[in-house]
Amino acid sequence: MSLENNPYFKMAQEFIKTHDLSALENGKHVIDGDNLWVNIVDSQMKTPEQARLEVHNTYIDIQIPLSKAETYGIKDRSECLSPAADFDPVKDIQFFNDRFEKTVSAQPGEQVVFAPETAHAPLIGEGTIHKAIFKVKVA
Repeated sequence: MSLENNPYFKMAQEFIKTHDLSALENGKHVIDGDNLWVNIVDSQMKTPEQARLEVHNTYIDIQIPLSKAETYGIKDRSECLSPAADFDPVKDIQFFNDRFEKTVSAQPGEQVVFAPETAHAPLIGEGTIHKAIFKVKVA
């Protein structure tokens, strides 16, 4: 998948450059209808054992921690063999019971991009995190 050719990914990058994400109120901020929006959330962080792998079909995630560092478990979607439930097309999500061995971390303001072929387990850390989750339609 080529992100450079995705117009909604380009729009997301422009929005990130021109807006103070920390100043946005919690909730959904629509940028381009069903093609691009950002959710600003406060979430309770989890241990690596509690974090669950998830995948999306229709949207690419751009996750940006705002208040503290965040770690994400990652695994190739093709290696996820133990679905926790069927894919939910309305919420564009499926969870897996598979465990992950690889992790990536991001400092506040850094972007982590998850395309549909990458399963990811967000929110690994301690306490509560304030973060931005962009949903970018696959083009």
